[in-house]
Amino acid sequence: MSHRAKIFWPLFGGWVVADFISKRLVESRLTPHIPTRIIGDWLRFTLNYNVGAAMNISLGGASRVVFTVLALVMIGVIIAMYFKTEVNETLQPLALALIAGGALGNLLDRLRSAKGVVDFIDVGIGDSRFWTFNVADSGVTCGAILLMLVLWSKPEDAPLRPAPPSS
Repeated sequence: MSHRAKIFWPLFGGWVVADFISKRLVESRLTPHIPTRIIGDWLRFTLNYNVGAAMNISLGGASRVVFTVLALVMIGVIIAMYFKTEVNETLQPLALALIAGGALGNLLDRLRSAKGVVDFIDVGIGDSRFWTFNVADSGVTCGAILLMLVLWSKPEDAPLRPAPPSS
């Protein structure tokens, strides 16, 4: 098994599992829209269902289908990028695993229920709050930032060639 595979596959699978378990626990223990303080007013768990995408972007009745297709395409692109990553890389497969794991986590929610994606991490102070999000969202966001930094740090003249075949 290549170094990139040892980084990517366990993190990818672990992120999907962590997201799935955290969402089911929250659904079983919280009432929708009623905040539970975790760290003062700064961090709360508030169960919400999001039929749209990030920051409640909505396409009306087409949201579920469109965002399902987009997630599938995104996962396919990320997996293709994984196979083009050098076999000895560490940070790029890590970033790709976070993005793909997060995308799959939210896709599973979208397929599981018409209610939408389970969001519950509620950060802010008083009425000034960030959008409610979940473990999958944090993976996509952190992975995308890391991937951007990794790709920006590569020399411009570095060829984007496929890595030699391996797992």
